[in-house]
Amino acid sequence: MSLVSAGGHCLASWPCAGSELRKRVRPRAKARAALVEARPRAATALRERNLGGGGGDRTEDLQAEVRAMVRAANASTYSPELLAATYGPRPVKVLRRTVEILIALGSFGLKLLLDQRRGVFDLNKRKRAAELRAIFTRLGPTFVKLGQGLSTRPDICPPEYLDELSELQDSLPTFPDAEAFSCIERELGLPLDSIFSSISQSPIAAASLGQVYKAELRYSGQIVAVKVQRPSIEEAIGLDFYLIRGLGGLINDYVDFITTDVVALIDEFASRVYQELNYVQEGQNARRFRKLYADKQNILVPDIFWEYTSGKVLTMEWVDGVKLNEQDAIEKQGLKVLDLVNLGIQCSLRQLLEYGYFHADPHPGNLLATPEGKLAFLDFGMMSETPEEARLAIIGHVVHMVNRDYGAMARDYYALNFLSSDVDVSPIVPALQNFFDDALNYTVSELNFKTLVDGLGAVFYQYPFNVPAYYALILRSLTVLEGLALNADPKFKVLAASYPYFAKRLLTDPNPYLRDALIELLFKDGRFRWNRLENLLVQGIKDRDFSTKDALQPVLKLLLGPDGEELRTLVVKEAVRVTESVVLGSFVDGYNSMPTIMKTFIFNGNAAGPLAVSDTEIGSMMELRSQVFRIWRLLRSSQDFDPALLQPILQVLQQPEARILGGQVIGGITQRFAARLLQQVLRSPTSVSGLPS
Repeated sequence: MSLVSAGGHCLASWPCAGSELRKRVRPRAKARAALVEARPRAATALRERNLGGGGGDRTEDLQAEVRAMVRAANASTYSPELLAATYGPRPVKVLRRTVEILIALGSFGLKLLLDQRRGVFDLNKRKRAAELRAIFTRLGPTFVKLGQGLSTRPDICPPEYLDELSELQDSLPTFPDAEAFSCIERELGLPLDSIFSSISQSPIAAASLGQVYKAELRYSGQIVAVKVQRPSIEEAIGLDFYLIRGLGGLINDYVDFITTDVVALIDEFASRVYQELNYVQEGQNARRFRKLYADKQNILVPDIFWEYTSGKVLTMEWVDGVKLNEQDAIEKQGLKVLDLVNLGIQCSLRQLLEYGYFHADPHPGNLLATPEGKLAFLDFGMMSETPEEARLAIIGHVVHMVNRDYGAMARDYYALNFLSSDVDVSPIVPALQNFFDDALNYTVSELNFKTLVDGLGAVFYQYPFNVPAYYALILRSLTVLEGLALNADPKFKVLAASYPYFAKRLLTDPNPYLRDALIELLFKDGRFRWNRLENLLVQGIKDRDFSTKDALQPVLKLLLGPDGEELRTLVVKEAVRVTESVVLGSFVDGYNSMPTIMKTFIFNGNAAGPLAVSDTEIGSMMELRSQVFRIWRLLRSSQDFDPALLQPILQVLQQPEARILGGQVIGGITQRFAARLLQQVLRSPTSVSGLPS
């Protein structure tokens, strides 16, 4: 089965249309094709050109992209002022559409009011949410997009509405093929048969903004997907956004319980929808996404054919595959849904937290499983970016959550732009504590991501949060991936699959903010939490990009840097404690391996034990030594571990600061063992339980 994107969603191809191509070949087309590409190449050569291989080919590709941009120079952009100037003088048209919308939404609002008066408002939430989804579908493309946008906004919609609107599908009729083919010729300035040797008889997918055909390029024989924009779509959505924005202004002025700036939200969303109308922009989004994330062999992003792309026509590489929510079809190809979902999770985390450029239409139909086992991403009309400060703050937020530092979690919302700086977070802290104290009773591997998102959504809904689009969308994306995985394995948890990435970033990223977060996670009350480090290494090593070299050297640089004085004090204390545990632990092992008669002979008849140390303290030292040894084994088990990696570390340790630090450690160890010796000399044999024989 083949799938492609169609202006917002990817739909399964219809077998009768996707497998048969209508021939539209005339002899004169060959000369015209020669004008498009003077030197026809094989499909593999074309792919190499599109990937940027070779200086000349890269130049041609850039020139073709520039020509596509010229063709899209008149593409519409969202402008509230322009919409007001366009539709303000057309009161009849505005009134007709207003009445249509008011009848649909007014009847819905009346039902909500009656539910409120009858005391069944909460009981009927699920039912009303389903009705709203049907209304949005009936009102057309703008409201379909609006519903999909609302499905990612927990600060605006209750959970029942989020669930229903997330299922909103583009179920609009196709427009005539003749109009689509005429649009292609008009946009590209060439007869259809000079571009394609064949094209499907009807669309293989249709959505709110356009529909897609399967075709074969005449000059190369490459199979492509051709997306054509729906006629008059700009006027339809322009009028709707003009009306919706006016409604948003009324809500801002007169509806007190909605704290979000509705007009700003509508403007942001409308801008994204208008960006979808510019197919050259979508092509550039796809190229950027491909460059950032398709470096992995198992991630596939279709390439763009700029010579046959304009503002309203997008020609891209055809991808054969199965939608990720079609488990049976995937398994018939010998693939595992969970493997593909894990790929999606790792790529989503890289999008959100590494590069900050991510797919903003988190729908399972936009993810395909290819026959080769790759995960293909489709539909790049709506993209978003995460600010660098927010990327780091999210990782810090996870650290604060693990530490149950709810005050710090609440303050994180300033950096995440959830709250304005004048909002007092103190009332929010108890709400976070009430939810997370219960949720964190589970281990990471047991915690359900959707439960976490729903709980946070309830907090966001109760307090004056303004959740940025990037955060809401990525939460929605991970929730969708977890839902897909749960169909295959009810025990799957997306947080467990995500944790190795967070652990790897904390252990290896030299960014000062993340280094501080790592220290905050590992040190508490002046003591080093070796169990935390061990757990981070256990999880981090699971990430395929984990590097022992990266995990070790940045820590040393921080330790020996000008801002590391406080950390050095803690490390000296911990190094003394570890050295003592290793030395005395080895002594205890040697002692315990002796026969009882030898213990009595060597230690002057005291078979009870040679050290003035309690059983509890000995047990603590032995556990610490075991943890340190386990951590060392974990580091050595890393795929890229090589003793030669320690050479740069030894060079760092030769710096003056390191020698001073080493002297402090040795001095601390000397003092510690001197105190132990004095304890040993002064001990009362009857007061010490000693070591077990």
